[in-house]
Amino acid sequence: MTHRILRSLVLAAVFVLPALAAPGDSLGVPSIPNLRDAGGYTTTDGATLRTGLLYRSNQLHGVSEEDRAKLAALGLVTDYDLRTPDEIAAKPDEIPDGVAMVALDVSAGTDRSALKAMVASLDDPVAASAAWGGGKADALLIAAYRDLVSSPGALAGYRGLFLGLGEPGHLPAIMHCTAGKDRTGWAAAALLTLLGVDRETVIADYLRSNDNLSLTAAKRIDDFVAKGGDREVIEVLMKVKRQFLEAAFAEMEARYGGIEGYFADGLGIDAAGQQKLRAVFLTRS
Repeated sequence: MTHRILRSLVLAAVFVLPALAAPGDSLGVPSIPNLRDAGGYTTTDGATLRTGLLYRSNQLHGVSEEDRAKLAALGLVTDYDLRTPDEIAAKPDEIPDGVAMVALDVSAGTDRSALKAMVASLDDPVAASAAWGGGKADALLIAAYRDLVSSPGALAGYRGLFLGLGEPGHLPAIMHCTAGKDRTGWAAAALLTLLGVDRETVIADYLRSNDNLSLTAAKRIDDFVAKGGDREVIEVLMKVKRQFLEAAFAEMEARYGGIEGYFADGLGIDAAGQQKLRAVFLTRS
């Protein structure tokens, strides 16, 4: 009990200002810029998503010593890592002692060769722009988002995530990928939608990654353009766009009819499992 009280006091001291900020705001941790509470939103029927249960983030690698203390203050129980095994091996998470790491490769079995080729080509901005300009980069990301909804590896990975999040003993939890914007972006969008947050709010939450990652992205984008690259090509990888998430929703609706069908028929989480998530994450005053 004493440990829990002390942890709560530390958490209040470290995050008192972000806790008063609007839903979707970064927690202001410099080396984890896309770290934010997934809760705080109001649903269309007047419920509120509980805060302090689920956080979303960019990768937890290269975290400063000061920021590790802030991460520890969250009292995390589970770390859901949505990256590939190669990504995890290259930049393993730096998480507090006692936090269980659950690897859920939502890209498993997906052909990522074109995306890897695009990333590799960025060292030559002129060549990259010639290869991926004219909307080709956008088309590649749209296809990737559709895969996040319907590929077998993605369905297995997100099933594991949402089943875990439905267990109070696994919370508080954090979910993340590399930048915390695409794979994590769909995870957050799907959960918020299931819980009853309206579509425009879900999209606005998704787009907050652009604000949170702006300092990191701006320099990379400016350097690419200064070397003769097409801004639109580099921005596809460094930012999120509304049309990417809309492509995921369109795939969901075409294949499963809507969010409940996606959870039931795609992820194998039936009505009882969906209600379990609502019971965990929603509160009514």
